[in-house]
Amino acid sequence: MKFEHFALNVPDARAHACWLVAHLGFTIVRQQEKAPYTNFLADETGRIVVEVYTNPIAMVPDYKTQHPLVFHFAVVSADTVADRARLEKAGATFFAEDALPDGSRLLMMRDPWGLPVQFCQRAAPFPMP
Repeated sequence: MKFEHFALNVPDARAHACWLVAHLGFTIVRQQEKAPYTNFLADETGRIVVEVYTNPIAMVPDYKTQHPLVFHFAVVSADTVADRARLEKAGATFFAEDALPDGSRLLMMRDPWGLPVQFCQRAAPFPMP
């Protein structure tokens, strides 16, 4: 088995997808123009895909009230300090930053809808196929 995608029910899938494209560099690989406004977004490698949609069949989790350790997704960061400044200007909010003993930095932020996103500046990055 290989990973295909993970899905998130969000309050405004069209706006959320646009924000992820504009500020995290994701690319829309498939999109539905009518409800539930499904958007499949790939990272720059095309290896990981996130699906965002607004589907009233299921509740939209209240991401703002959940601790980021309950759920978050993580992306690679070359510079967590610069990313924090850039993303705060784009409507994201700071949650926490950790400096690990190995020199890694983990920045946790919430996007404008409260969804937790972690920015990982790892001293030893995960191997990529």
